[in-house]
Amino acid sequence: MDQLSAISAFVRSAETGSFVAAGRQLGLTASAVGKAVARLEQRLEVRLFHRNTRNMTLTAEGQIFLDRCRRIFEEVEAAEAELAHAVRTPRGRLRVSLPLVGMLLSPVLAAFMRAYPEVRLDLDFTDRLVDVVEEGFDVVIRTGRPSDSRLMSRSAGRFRLKIVASPAYLERHGRPERPQDLAQHQCLHQRSPTTGKLRPWPFVRPEEAGRIELPETMSATAIDPLICLAVEGLGIACLPPFAVTAEIADGRLVELLDEQLIETDQFNVLWPAGRNLAPKVRAFVDFVAVNLLPGGKPEADARTHAGGRSRAISSRR
Repeated sequence: MDQLSAISAFVRSAETGSFVAAGRQLGLTASAVGKAVARLEQRLEVRLFHRNTRNMTLTAEGQIFLDRCRRIFEEVEAAEAELAHAVRTPRGRLRVSLPLVGMLLSPVLAAFMRAYPEVRLDLDFTDRLVDVVEEGFDVVIRTGRPSDSRLMSRSAGRFRLKIVASPAYLERHGRPERPQDLAQHQCLHQRSPTTGKLRPWPFVRPEEAGRIELPETMSATAIDPLICLAVEGLGIACLPPFAVTAEIADGRLVELLDEQLIETDQFNVLWPAGRNLAPKVRAFVDFVAVNLLPGGKPEADARTHAGGRSRAISSRR
């Protein structure tokens, strides 16, 4: 630091032509500037200025040294400007953990990439329990209540699952009008890969749902086979709305008992707690919170949570 201060004193003295003017710009006395230059000359073992009582001029060696020092300070200024730009502009690699069902959210991720072309997404799709901090993820997307004290979270909107079946299945087996009617139907279930339990179908009256024996025609830990089998007319499934939007829109699947279901889940965007939130993380959190669920109700606040590790959507229960 002393060397940089001495070099700065030399450059200012050379540009202004006096120690007095250089000291005024640096907030130092003329004597302090003169001593700094003298120490620099002593260290370099070369005279940088010709000095007399009236003026001072650069020596040949001083002119060479001034030219090189100017280039050094220009590089420093350029580095500072580049860093300031990086701090303001979202850019760089962003490591995101999503559950396997998160592949159905690809349109949102594509829209983010178009909006922030300098951010390089590194997506990890898994249904296992992940340690966000230890495994070095920048952001994770999960459902349910966050429970990791090292994470901040923001809600990306609540959603209600949909019970669906194909027109062909309903033509063969009839349409259930009440939750109790499902006991006579073929039911396709989502099973937690961690607990082995079937994900419950969230009816308005949970106590009533508990009395309904839903047949287990088949179960899977992933959502894609449930969608495929439902479309093929092999049973009724209970699935996230974003997973079956296209199938419902084109008539391959029909919604059932919609008024009997309650809003049970919400997406959360989580990231490691810290004082400074990187622009790339802030941009992703804000974008996903607004765009993840059409018509969702994102919360604008961020909270820290207590507890253990975060778990993927399809392994939450």
